[in-house]
Amino acid sequence: MAELPLSTGRKAPAFTLADQHGEKVKLSEHAGHKVLVYFYPKADTPGCTTQSCALRDIAGDIGDTEIIGISPDLPDKLAKFDAKYSLGFTLLSDPDHSVAEKYGVWGEKKNYGKTYMGIIRSAFLIDEAGKLAEVWYKISPKDTPTKLLKALEG
Repeated sequence: MAELPLSTGRKAPAFTLADQHGEKVKLSEHAGHKVLVYFYPKADTPGCTTQSCALRDIAGDIGDTEIIGISPDLPDKLAKFDAKYSLGFTLLSDPDHSVAEKYGVWGEKKNYGKTYMGIIRSAFLIDEAGKLAEVWYKISPKDTPTKLLKALEG
């Protein structure tokens, strides 16, 4: 188990998950590129749609930086989400939240007075060598693209 929370300069936890097409995707396959990995609670809900569409809208401005979204949704739901909003980037299925736990984003949440376990919306910019360049825990959907663009400029 990674020491939490993760911090910049550390190696990003490795993972292999199924994408929206049911294909296995490994983080290590993206070595040599910057990768934004963002965790969101549920496909096709207002905040997650806002966040994902905002990232889609800046995809042309981030060079060869790749975008990977991860949620507990199953691949068929991710495929529908991708198709509905023409996202065009990798969405990964983490139904047992094992990868979310490695990244420290599976935790206690409160909504309408109820406490439950779920995804804490967060994003991680991983550099070409597989190290964490930026770590944004509890990021807002609207801030994700602006923080990514700012990090890439710097």
